[in-house]
Amino acid sequence: MSLPNLKSFEVWFVTGSQHLYGPETLLQVAEHSEKIASTLDKSKKNPLRVVFKPVVKSPEEIHQLCAEANASKTCIGIIAWMHTFSPAKMWINGLKILQKPLCHLHTQFNRDIPWGKIDMDFMNLNQSAHGDREFGFIMSRMRIDRKVVTGHWQDPALHEELNMWCRAAAGWNDLQGANFVRFGDNMRQVAVTEGDKVEAQIKFGYSVNTHGVGDLVAVINKIKDSQVEDLCAVYEKEYKLAAALKKNGKQRQSLKDAAKIELGIRKFLEDGNYKGYTDTFEDLHGLIQLPGIATQRLMADGYGFGGEGDWKTAALVRAMKVMGHGLPGGNSFMEDYTYHFEPGNNMVLGSHMLEICPSIANAKPSCEIHPLGIGGKADPVRLVFNVNGGAALNASIVDMGNRFRLIVNEVQAVKPKQALPKLPVARVLWKPLPDMQTACSGWILAGGAHHTAYSQNLNSDCLQSFAEMAKIEMVLINKHSSLYGIKNELRWNEVYYR
Repeated sequence: MSLPNLKSFEVWFVTGSQHLYGPETLLQVAEHSEKIASTLDKSKKNPLRVVFKPVVKSPEEIHQLCAEANASKTCIGIIAWMHTFSPAKMWINGLKILQKPLCHLHTQFNRDIPWGKIDMDFMNLNQSAHGDREFGFIMSRMRIDRKVVTGHWQDPALHEELNMWCRAAAGWNDLQGANFVRFGDNMRQVAVTEGDKVEAQIKFGYSVNTHGVGDLVAVINKIKDSQVEDLCAVYEKEYKLAAALKKNGKQRQSLKDAAKIELGIRKFLEDGNYKGYTDTFEDLHGLIQLPGIATQRLMADGYGFGGEGDWKTAALVRAMKVMGHGLPGGNSFMEDYTYHFEPGNNMVLGSHMLEICPSIANAKPSCEIHPLGIGGKADPVRLVFNVNGGAALNASIVDMGNRFRLIVNEVQAVKPKQALPKLPVARVLWKPLPDMQTACSGWILAGGAHHTAYSQNLNSDCLQSFAEMAKIEMVLINKHSSLYGIKNELRWNEVYYR
């Protein structure tokens, strides 16, 4: 299940007006709208196609366009703009049926007021300042969640904001009808990785179902030796192979076993049209080793993953991989593992037993084999690497019983200054914003999980748009946060969602 080509998706650029202004004005409205749509379509910031649609001027045209958007397999959202005044009661029936995400672009064609030439003809044509307010009212009146982007359509900052909304729409679209498989059940007695899979399908659009590990093992056992040898050759080419794993090395068979597991999982996922999966070290019956390099490489190819049966994180990782497709940096399954409480230099060490995606690696990973103290299986093969510093974020979706909550913490990743010779796993260091005490306390108060999706290339604005599309709660912890504010927000949210 490779990542989709985002240029195969469209957002429709829809401009509202009315017949009141006459054909000459409407012709200018269409010309201006088409130019804006074309500019956004050609923008290097925009990952999708922006398709101009004829100006809508009546309730019938608006309803028809919304119905067509719903039926289109390529349209994943609408950007709407009111060039003139478009009476909003015309929009009610169309907005009632619209099922695609909506971005309200609040702009105007001209950047500057033409001080010496401005007249009433100009004013009649360029009415976005109050036309968009009319449109905004009806969506607020109808309680429609949407993104509002304000600024001039040629401003690079506006293009970047639209870029992140388009990427959120792509991630949301990818989850509709998606399938995720759990090999085995949850890690026993763990609370936060559990959740209501039926409600998740209703809310997010994806389904989660379980297969016994024996079903996977049956597929693994059918993998041919020649396929295994070919994949081992790929490992040798793409990674720095430990001596014991090289040809004639004393643990070469373990590399073959790992390759066979990867090939088997890949075939299972492809045959079942799955976009991600979970496993757990407590349910490995029939597997020689816990999937390490297999999971890492599958994530690098775009599959979602969650450890210990964590299907919510597997789905979030997949969605974020789609959102970030084509951007520098990567997205990965992650876990807050241990802390560095040095005064003035507090940091978190993020890692997992094996399964961190090499898309976030700072250099060519090392392919190694080491013992694993849990699971009771043979030593697993894994990729070991560090991660670059820079702006990043951690995101977690939890089931609060009556709703899903997305918690996002913006962090500053730190390039490691110390070697970790006895920790043979992929790892990343970060400083949570605004500081360790506020971020960690706020995360815990919000019920954030220990598993997260870690991103180097998405921002919190993108994930906020995703939360609005899913109609779920989002709690953001960033440089502006305080514990007082977080506590109050959580209290207010309890009232809102009760």
